[in-house]
Amino acid sequence: AERDLVAAIRTELAAVEPARPCCREAERAGLGRAATGRAPSAAVARLAVRLDWSVGAGGRATEQSDSDASGFDLRSVADHCRVCWLRGRFLAQGSLSLGAGRTHLEFAIEAADARVLAPVLQQLGLPASIRVRRGVSVLTWKGAELILRFLRLAGASVSALELESRLVTRALRSDLNRIINAESANLRRQVEAARRQIQAIEWLEADGSLGGLSRLERDVARARRQAPEATFTDLGLQLGLNRSLVQRTLGRLEARAHGAHEDLAASR
Repeated sequence: AERDLVAAIRTELAAVEPARPCCREAERAGLGRAATGRAPSAAVARLAVRLDWSVGAGGRATEQSDSDASGFDLRSVADHCRVCWLRGRFLAQGSLSLGAGRTHLEFAIEAADARVLAPVLQQLGLPASIRVRRGVSVLTWKGAELILRFLRLAGASVSALELESRLVTRALRSDLNRIINAESANLRRQVEAARRQIQAIEWLEADGSLGGLSRLERDVARARRQAPEATFTDLGLQLGLNRSLVQRTLGRLEARAHGAHEDLAASR
């Protein structure tokens, strides 16, 4: 499903038709060598042909390298041209990962272009990390917000909505799993605590010491045996006591029982 969404994003971006001649030139520059028979997909190859035809680049365009510095200066063009260049570069050399727990987009750039791109991206509201990997400069956007902003600016509004929907669903599912896990852990702790408390009460009854306890302790012990699944709050409501008093009383019963049980074991 994630691969299908990434493919849909690429297809939608490759189908965008820049309205301005300057934007078409910018996107063609962003494609670089991907427009010289090295396109990563048929959609990008068709885009390169359309751009070459519309800007009249012909043979001249095929001389362009991967670098945006080759005849195209990102510092001197409008923001809409910069976005088109980014769209072309992503289609040519970009990758998008939407795996569980991570969302990031990256593409390769020339080392000399990294210094140019950093302030340009900051102006576009797309701050990126740029690092060198195996001798190649790689620009990376991490986090859903930056990637969604890029997709909307680049013209993939339908895919951005689908991605946002999936991210929301994933976040809700993650939150739900955390809640379920927390509740399950609480339930396990409650069951284990009730088991210990009932065992303690049975020990006290077996050695005859239960009847000699205070009325409060006997009432709490009886209520716990009658309702093993009840919470401290439930027991408190039943007995007209506050939760903390019930919890402390059961704790004392456990302590008494363990003490008596250890004494009995030692005497044997």
